[in-house]
Amino acid sequence: MEEETISKSLAVTACTAMALLYVAILHAPTLILRLPPPPSFNSFMIRRFICAAVSSVLSLLICTLILPIRSKEASILFDVYGIRVDHIWQAVVFPVSLTCLMYAGSLVLKALLLVDKWRERVSRGEELSYEYIQGSLQGFIDLIISVASNVSAWRNYVVAPLTEELVFRACMIPLLLCGGFKPYTAIRLCPIFFSLAHLNHLMEFYSKQNFSLIKTFMVVGLQLGYTVIFGSYASFLYIRTGHLLAPLVAHIFCNFMGLPKLFSRRNGMVSVAFVAGMVGFLWLLFPMTHPDLYNDRSDSCKCWHGYCSWS
Repeated sequence: MEEETISKSLAVTACTAMALLYVAILHAPTLILRLPPPPSFNSFMIRRFICAAVSSVLSLLICTLILPIRSKEASILFDVYGIRVDHIWQAVVFPVSLTCLMYAGSLVLKALLLVDKWRERVSRGEELSYEYIQGSLQGFIDLIISVASNVSAWRNYVVAPLTEELVFRACMIPLLLCGGFKPYTAIRLCPIFFSLAHLNHLMEFYSKQNFSLIKTFMVVGLQLGYTVIFGSYASFLYIRTGHLLAPLVAHIFCNFMGLPKLFSRRNGMVSVAFVAGMVGFLWLLFPMTHPDLYNDRSDSCKCWHGYCSWS
C-alpha cells in the first residue's frame, strides 16, 4: 500500500466535527426534531442508545470517506479501526490486569470490607456452611440478572464504552496519524476531543446544583480532568496494541470501578496499595502493551500505517 496522507487541518477538523456530532445527535430528538419527552427513564435511555449508535455509524462513514483507502483495500477497513478477531485474549487480559493496578487501593478496600463482614459472621458464631455458599451463589446470580436488566448498567458498561471507543479511538486516531501527527501527539489530542463531547454535562450539572457556577465548575472540572487522563490512557492502549478491544475493556472496567480510592480513614493499607499499584502500573505499562503481544509481526501489523510498531 502506498503511503498516502491527509492534511493535519482536515484531520483536526474531522475529529472536532465528530465530537460535536456525537453530542448533537444525542440531543437531536428534543432540540432539533422537537419530539415529546419520553414517558419514562427507560424510554429516554433507549432513545439515547439509538442516537449514540447513529452517531457512531456516521463517524465510521465519515472516517471511511476521508481516509485515503482505495476501493480494492476496503477489506482492511476493520483492521484500520482495530476491529479484529485475532489476539482477543491478550487484548482483554493484559489491559484489564494493567488497569487493575491503578485500582489497587480500591480493590484492597473492597477486600478489607469483605474481611470485616466475615469477622462479623464469626463473632456471631455463624460457620461456613453449604446453605451459606448456596445462598451467596444465588445472590450473585440475582445480582447479575438485576444488572443485565438495568438500563443504566447497559449505558455504563455497553453502549457508552462501545460507541465512545468507536468514535474517539477507532475513528479519530487513524485520522490523526494519517494526518501526520506523531503517536504521542495523537494521544494528547484525542482526550481534548473526548472532553469536548462531555461538555454537554455542564448545563445538566448547572441545573442540578441550583444554578451555582462554582459548584458546577468544580464538579465538571473534576470530571473533565478524569476524562482527559482516561482518554490519554485509552488512546495509548489503542495505538500500542492496534486492537479496539484493549481500550474498550479498560473503559468498561473503569466505569465499573469509578474513581480510584487514594486513601481510607479506616486503614492506611489503602494508600500503600494505591502507591504500590501505581508504581507497578508505570513499571509494566510499556512491557504489557508491547505490539508483539497483540500482533503476529509488529513490523507488518494490521494497524493503519503500521503505527503499532511505535516508531
